[in-house]
Amino acid sequence: MLKEIVLATGNQHKKKEIENILPGICFRLPEEYGIEFDIPEDGSTFFENACAKARFLFDRLKKPVIADDSGLCVSALDGAPGIYSARYGSAPGEIKLSAEERNEYLLSKLKGVNDRRAAFVCCMVLITDEHRVFSAQETAEGIIVDNPAGSGGFGYDPVFYMPSLKKTMAELTEEEKNRVSHRGRAGAVMLRIIQGLEL
Repeated sequence: MLKEIVLATGNQHKKKEIENILPGICFRLPEEYGIEFDIPEDGSTFFENACAKARFLFDRLKKPVIADDSGLCVSALDGAPGIYSARYGSAPGEIKLSAEERNEYLLSKLKGVNDRRAAFVCCMVLITDEHRVFSAQETAEGIIVDNPAGSGGFGYDPVFYMPSLKKTMAELTEEEKNRVSHRGRAGAVMLRIIQGLEL
C-alpha cells in the first residue's frame, strides 16, 4: 500500500480531513517541495479540475499524487455554485469572499425559494505513475437552511442541513462528518483502491 502521497492543496483544513479519512498514509503538501500550488480551475466538471490538479503536481514531482475538487450544488440554482463554489459571489480577478460572505450571498439567492435541496459533491483523483489514474466521486445530500448553525467544518457547512442526522454539516463531530460527508464517502472508495494497489 502507498505510504506517502502528495496532496494537491494548500488548504490545511482539507489536509486534516484527508488524513482522518485515509489513515496510515503520510500526506505531503506542495509547499514542502517548494511548489506554490495555485493552478486555474477551468475545467467544466469536478473530475476535470481534480485531474488537472493531480497532473500538474505529478508532472513536476513524479510521485503519487491525490487531488480533489468539491463543491455545493443547489437544485434551485441549476446546480450552482458547483465547480465555482470557492469563488462564488466574486467576479474574475476580484478577491474571493470569505466563507461567511459566500454563505450570506448564497442565502440571498435563495430568499423566498421553497426548493432548498442541495448536494455536496467531491471527486478524488489519484495518479500513481504516468499511466495509472484512479478516481472516485461521491455526494452528500441535504438542504440549505436560512440560519447558519455550528462551528465545525468550513465553507458552506453551517448552512448545509442533513435531515437524516438533524444537524448541519458544521454541527457534526469530526467522526460523523468523515462518515457521511461527500469527501468522506469518496475517500472511503479511494482507500479501498489504494489498499488494493499492486506497487
